[in-house]
Amino acid sequence: MARETTYLVQAFNAGKGSHLKADTPIPCRSAEGARRTAESLALTKAGVVAFSTSADAEMGDYDDEPTVIFRTGQLPAAFV
Repeated sequence: MARETTYLVQAFNAGKGSHLKADTPIPCRSAEGARRTAESLALTKAGVVAFSTSADAEMGDYDDEPTVIFRTGQLPAAFV
C-alpha cells in the first residue's frame, strides 16, 4: 500500500473558562479544500486549524506531527 495523505480541519468553540471544545473533525480532499473550509469556519469559531498527515498503514509508518496548512484564533498547545 502506498503512503496516503489525509487533510483535516478542526474547529474549536469557547468552553468554560479558558477551555476549548473541539468540533467533529472535517475531512477534506486537498490542501486547498482544507484551507478554504478553515477560512470559512474561522468567521464563526474561536479557533480553526487545517492540517495534513501522511501514513503508510501497511508498513506502520505514520507522521510524527501533522503539517499545519492554516491556523487562526485560540488553539490548543498542540497546534500552536
